[in-house]
Amino acid sequence: MQTTVRVRDIARKAGVSVGAVSRALNSRSGLSDETRQRIMQIAQEMGYDFSRLHNEKIKKILFILHRQHNTSSAMNFYSPVLLAVEDACRERHIALSFLALGPTDNVTRQVLQHAPDALLCVGFIEPELMAEFRKIRLPMALVDHALPGMASINPDNYQGGMMVTNHLINQGYKRIAFLASSLAHYSIRQRERGYRQALFDAGILMSPQYEVTAPALTEVTSSLEYALDELMSLPEPPDALFCYNDAAAIVALNYCQKKGIKIPTDLAIAGFDDIELSTHLTPPLTTLSIDKEALGRRAVEHLVERPATEEILLPVKLIIRGST
Repeated sequence: MQTTVRVRDIARKAGVSVGAVSRALNSRSGLSDETRQRIMQIAQEMGYDFSRLHNEKIKKILFILHRQHNTSSAMNFYSPVLLAVEDACRERHIALSFLALGPTDNVTRQVLQHAPDALLCVGFIEPELMAEFRKIRLPMALVDHALPGMASINPDNYQGGMMVTNHLINQGYKRIAFLASSLAHYSIRQRERGYRQALFDAGILMSPQYEVTAPALTEVTSSLEYALDELMSLPEPPDALFCYNDAAAIVALNYCQKKGIKIPTDLAIAGFDDIELSTHLTPPLTTLSIDKEALGRRAVEHLVERPATEEILLPVKLIIRGST
């Protein structure tokens, strides 16, 4: 018969007080990072049942965004998600706080300053940071990202990638390029897979030269323009461009205007995300609409209800504007 591991057992082995163990297990402040990690490691080695910690009602959620997203630009997409999360939290009498983190930050210290009961990690976050979040042992869900064994809420990026590409194919374009920033991001990778599948299904064999990933330069616009130079210098430049999101599509539109490339006569451009700014562009931008409010609301529901870890995919919609 297995013996239940108690807080006092962990305290005895760690050589600390019961209060210190309680603070470590419940992610409260008042301990050094070294002491906290030592207690958590001992608890894990002794077989402590961590699920006992989080049976109480969630009272505070921390919304975490990666600072390397270029926070001000990323908020064009994430602001509606954040507002929907706030609405859903207010309806449930849950407090919400926001934190933008970078890879060099002290993750544990900054998260615990907010004293959350659950974490909502939004957008791409590298594995090293995710490992630090997991050590904190709080309920967690991902939005616009996915990892094996973790709860996540995403738009159907794969299906969306197919929809945009099929639209361009049906419009008669033959050399359809895909522009990405980094395929390390789950959402972008799924969109690229949808792009490839649509070309395959249509029997279109596209040279790998038409798939470009912007180099990791300091400034996002410069890196995208570098990738566009690469595409447009091909012996047969693309006649259509599927940009991984609307922000990249806007860079492409400005690039074409500077280079004298006519849209859509010389190059058709399509985006993804349907951010507010995309509705005011000239020429109009065809894009893929994501229900950002649904992303936020479903994420809060997922944290509160705590079902089995799974990926929830939300439907997407093609928005055709102009002649593209």
